[in-house]
Amino acid sequence: MSAAAESADASPRPIWLCADDYGISPAVSKGIRELVVRGRLNATSVMVAAPSFDRAEAGALKMLNTGARRVAIGLHVTLTGAFPPMSAGYRPTRGGTFPSIPEKMVRGTLRLLDRDRLAAEIAAQLAAFAGHFGQSPDFIDGHQHAHLFPQVREALLDVVKEAAPQAWVRQCGRVPALPPQAWDYKTRILNGLSGRFRELAAARGIRTNPAFAGAYDFASKKNADFGRLFPGFLQHLPAQSVVMCHPGFVDAELERLDPLTAQREREFAYLAGDDFLHVLRAHGVTLA
Repeated sequence: MSAAAESADASPRPIWLCADDYGISPAVSKGIRELVVRGRLNATSVMVAAPSFDRAEAGALKMLNTGARRVAIGLHVTLTGAFPPMSAGYRPTRGGTFPSIPEKMVRGTLRLLDRDRLAAEIAAQLAAFAGHFGQSPDFIDGHQHAHLFPQVREALLDVVKEAAPQAWVRQCGRVPALPPQAWDYKTRILNGLSGRFRELAAARGIRTNPAFAGAYDFASKKNADFGRLFPGFLQHLPAQSVVMCHPGFVDAELERLDPLTAQREREFAYLAGDDFLHVLRAHGVTLA
């Protein structure tokens, strides 16, 4: 019997299907809200540091939970990429925006980052979220997974413990039972970083998700077929795990800020289609 068939025979396992980057551009936010309304997403993390994110975008998302709760709303802590810091005096920057992910990871590994500046920036983004939504986030994750990096993770977890202790925080460790071919380079890196992250979170009494999936090489023509990859994300996935996705539409603001463009529309098309629902049922998975 296949793993999918075995899963389908058991009670459905609830998972979080989380769209990252809400707020990065109006077109991406619109696509995410459309999928929430269709019941194809049940979580999204908000990039409050994005220049185009405003109270109207927050209100449109928050309204989806009016009457009945449709979507968990989290904070997408942003410390890399072409986004300006929200706290005064944040360093290092490059042309007024955050450094690249390789630079952030190297600096953190060499312990060259300033813990107080990191904490101030994370706290500023958390305060901005509360100001827009009138509440703390349901969960917290990080743009380009920078929240897992050395120095960043300690600062983030300390801020969460103090300012949003009820929130759970995303770790990005995969399921150990997966076959070797499922462990690409990105999965291995995230899994390695997540081990220490889970230890630090547990020491502070902060909850994390049991497992994570959804990472893949967005730029690879061979390995960027989201519809083909998605069933593999669900294999052996325990209840309450997180599957990350990046659906949305493309506009000029997205093209200005982020290299992940057309792939977002391909992910949107898959999640909006019938095959997505068939795969969930076949693997005995439901959205929490």
